[in-house]
Amino acid sequence: MELGMNLGIFGETNMEANMKNSINTKLVLVLGTITSIVFGTLTAAFTNSNQTNQSDSAIIESSDVSKLYRKMNNKSFGEGEVLNFRVHYGFINAANIKMEVKSSNESFNRPEELKGRKAYHIVIEGKTLKAFDWAFKVRDRFDSWVDMESMAPLKYSKSVIENNYTDQDLVYFRHISKKLTGKKGDLEMPSYTQDIVSALYYARNIDFKNATVGDTFPINVYLDNQIYNLYFKYAGIETIKTDIGKIKCYKLVPRLVVDRVFKGEEDMTVWISADDNKIPIRVKSDIQVGSLKVDITGYSGLRNTFDAKVK
Repeated sequence: MELGMNLGIFGETNMEANMKNSINTKLVLVLGTITSIVFGTLTAAFTNSNQTNQSDSAIIESSDVSKLYRKMNNKSFGEGEVLNFRVHYGFINAANIKMEVKSSNESFNRPEELKGRKAYHIVIEGKTLKAFDWAFKVRDRFDSWVDMESMAPLKYSKSVIENNYTDQDLVYFRHISKKLTGKKGDLEMPSYTQDIVSALYYARNIDFKNATVGDTFPINVYLDNQIYNLYFKYAGIETIKTDIGKIKCYKLVPRLVVDRVFKGEEDMTVWISADDNKIPIRVKSDIQVGSLKVDITGYSGLRNTFDAKVK
């Protein structure tokens, strides 16, 4: 989900060029939105009381460093879950997105800090429909290996193909050392920084039952060798009509970066199911050229009963 990587790569100045740029960025952002906000910005404070006060050097020298990871109880998803979405650009069906928790986990052997840790392998794939490839062809894949104990990413990779543009990344997160090592360089980071895939799945374990309208939740997100400090705002409960029926949802408003894509900081709204699954249901946003909407079209393998579905 090339979150804005391809802005301005076209030289055209006509309407078609504007549409291409807009679709690319937003499709891209949505894939990174549908995963990091609820997708692009979702999650609650990583830099919290669970962080250790030891110095980095002391942590790195510890032979039991893996035991210092925070412990979180995942109640919202499990292996085998699959979610499918349709991306609408205005009135046009533009693309499909698939989010899957693979039915296998990986035991890490490197770096040393990650040795022996178990992870969920989460994959998000996005591609434009063949009928829409004329405008901008997208074939993107994002993988995140999320630690089963701390709900923080251990490894992240992306493979982006957007028309003639391609990009790859590979990153290992060392949360106790507060560092990440990657294909595009090494960075210092806050502990429990998320990638654009893991952020959604971490956020799905946030308890919104006692949230009040206006409450905000910060999130640190890695993308393309940068750490973004974002947040989302809780906007209440709303029941919406979808392809899978009426769904009672938590309504969230992420903070955005105003640029060529977004008109304002709060021009996106995200709906997630108001039950123990907290699956993303809809993302809607006004952009500089038109509007974009992502709707759920199917699901399988949910961990909990789909109580948010109104009968």
